[in-house]
Amino acid sequence: MEGEPEPNSQLKDSTDAELSKIRLMRAFVEARDPSSKEVDDLMIRRFLRARDLDVEKASAMFLKYLKWKRSFVPNGYISPSEIAEDIAHDKMFVQGVDKKGRPIAIAFAAKHFQSKNGPEGFKRYVVFALEKLCSRMPPGQEKFLAIADVKGWGYANSDLRGYLNSLSILQDCYPERLGKLFIVHAPYMFMKVWKIVYPFIDDNTKRKIVFVENKKLKSTLLEEIDESQLPEIYGGQMPLVPIQDS
Repeated sequence: MEGEPEPNSQLKDSTDAELSKIRLMRAFVEARDPSSKEVDDLMIRRFLRARDLDVEKASAMFLKYLKWKRSFVPNGYISPSEIAEDIAHDKMFVQGVDKKGRPIAIAFAAKHFQSKNGPEGFKRYVVFALEKLCSRMPPGQEKFLAIADVKGWGYANSDLRGYLNSLSILQDCYPERLGKLFIVHAPYMFMKVWKIVYPFIDDNTKRKIVFVENKKLKSTLLEEIDESQLPEIYGGQMPLVPIQDS
């Protein structure tokens, strides 16, 4: 179609097996949900990779995602006015890119509290954040890097339902978007909750999570992020920018 990139340029790093599975899956999902025609091959490939190239499983996951998106994000985007409570807590920031060109997000777990209005608002905030990160990815980049800073975290922040909801949205609706997650300043109490959450994390995601020791914090982050792009609070040069302003 006119205006569309050549499939090969978009998928130049795909294996032959992936290319044939992408064609199979596209035919399958377009027959069941015509809105599938609007998504690019990269999205189809992300869902396939999330299900180890199993076309049937990836298609079921993808069709479920399309249904979710229509009901949960009917306008195609989340407006900041819908998530004012979460934005007011200033708990997430986005600025700079790592050495691979992946946008960097920083989340402060001690600034998150269970919403008085139930879990829907936080779910919308998570979608808002993920969409922001995806919109900041340069051409050829599909992933982001995140730093979860758990300093000062306590039981008041222990929103287990919120954590599981956000994990579910990330894994089921934005597969293959997380490139790496550094968890820093994790207190002992947080590890108790982590043990509850851990079994719900799929194996692909588990491989991307790194707990960083305090004494190795800057050196570990510098392996992935240049000093000019590293947030000031971790010894770099990049000021924090609230996600709604990024």
